[in-house]
Amino acid sequence: MIELNRRVLIGGAAMALSAPMLMTRAAHAQADTSMNIDHAMPPETHRFKVGGFEVLVIKDGARASDKPQETFGTNQTPEAVGELLAANFLPQDKFVNSFAPVLVNTGADVVLFDTGLGPAARAQGGGRLIEGLAAAGYTPEDVTVVVLTHMHGDHIGGLMENGKPTFANARYVTGQAEYDFWVDPARAGTPAENGQKGVLANVKPLAEKMTFVGDGASVVSGITGMAAFGHSPGHMIYMLESDGKSLLLTADTANHFVLSLQKPEWEVRFDMDKAAAAATRKKVFDMLATDRTAFLGYHMPFPAVGFVEKLDTGYRYVPKAYQFDI
Repeated sequence: MIELNRRVLIGGAAMALSAPMLMTRAAHAQADTSMNIDHAMPPETHRFKVGGFEVLVIKDGARASDKPQETFGTNQTPEAVGELLAANFLPQDKFVNSFAPVLVNTGADVVLFDTGLGPAARAQGGGRLIEGLAAAGYTPEDVTVVVLTHMHGDHIGGLMENGKPTFANARYVTGQAEYDFWVDPARAGTPAENGQKGVLANVKPLAEKMTFVGDGASVVSGITGMAAFGHSPGHMIYMLESDGKSLLLTADTANHFVLSLQKPEWEVRFDMDKAAAAATRKKVFDMLATDRTAFLGYHMPFPAVGFVEKLDTGYRYVPKAYQFDI
């Protein structure tokens, strides 16, 4: 009887302790339904400091795909691509592509780099930038500058919501060469035509509020643009520098942390000028490896921040740990 009573007591106490948790979960579930949120969990975010700058990375979404050799190493055999993946503990027949817009709060400006997939991707679990901003305490109205590294759809998709600019108080910065390429009527009837339609719908309406830049241009104090052409005709990357610390936002210079870094010469389906893209990869990541500078790549494994060291003819990716926390 004593043992039975003890079990009943313990069981009753456990139920009493768990009841508030059950009620909280139910309340959250009810709140999510009433808010018409499509996702069970908030989007992943990651916040860290670069000197006096606050950097917020938001996972706008992720997409699993088959046949990595049809995207990466397209000038190699499928067996060579599979062997490199297997050697790095990755499946040979699938890969995951994620998307990581970046917000940088300099203290004077709130600068957003790229806008993710946008509303069109929400039914598939993407387009979560605005949710991520909210989770970190920001609203779209807080953004003062939007920088477009280039104009592929997964970088410009979030510029508009319901036909209106998402970031109503922002000015815009993008590469002159990039903009000129995409709005040129000569794109009609070419493989770039579909991409141009997205630019005409999302980017061109904002042209009056845009500053067009080139290599070496300053966005705001401490943020400088660098030409990194190849992935697209005017692809730009951006160096953040504050209080002796630095971080390079490499955008789509490398799109896979193994296939594009260990083998920078391998061709990538989405690189519009494949030879120029390979040359840019080697130049940029040689610099990062030599200077031991951190970088943030739009398609690197979340939170998309790391370092590289030279490895054979390419580079080994080293994910960020606590370097920015101390």
